Amino acid sequence: MNHTRRMVLMALFVAIASVLHIVESWIPLPLPIPGIKLGLANIVSLITIATFGWRDAIYVVVIRVFLASLFGGILIGPAFAMSMSGAIASTLLMAYAYTAWHSTFSFIGISIIGAVIHGVAQMIMAALVVSSLTLLWYLPYLVLLAVPTGWATGMTVAYFLAKVPRSMPKPLQ
Repeated sequence: MNHTRRMVLMALFVAIASVLHIVESWIPLPLPIPGIKLGLANIVSLITIATFGWRDAIYVVVIRVFLASLFGGILIGPAFAMSMSGAIASTLLMAYAYTAWHSTFSFIGISIIGAVIHGVAQMIMAALVVSSLTLLWYLPYLVLLAVPTGWATGMTVAYFLAKVPRSMPKPLQ
């Protein structure tokens, strides 16, 4: 794949992930639990891992969080740090799971791992920001709710990648 096509695809992935991140904040969730999100932008993260590899996925995630935070008005502060830590940690663990355990875990399992790690990393960052471990009582609720959201994200990725034309680039491992 030539350099120009690769850059265009990366920019497209960043744009799609940023839009999904912003649109997701507009969707009211039926549960009144703060911090619970569907993780729609993680669809793009997992597709990037499967298509281009972990390095490009990290680029997409960092730029996506930066742009979404800029547009959301939380560029500097605890919310930005929590979002960035969760996004990077979940992307790294999903990439590791994809490369090391792809024969064991489906995209659904890898996505659930990412959703759980995202919540764990965010809660650890929140506890560090407020200098209190008492926030960690909230962690079991985030982990419990990460399973269905990770399942939905993984199903979407599996469906999308099954429908993608075979001319897409192979993963760079």
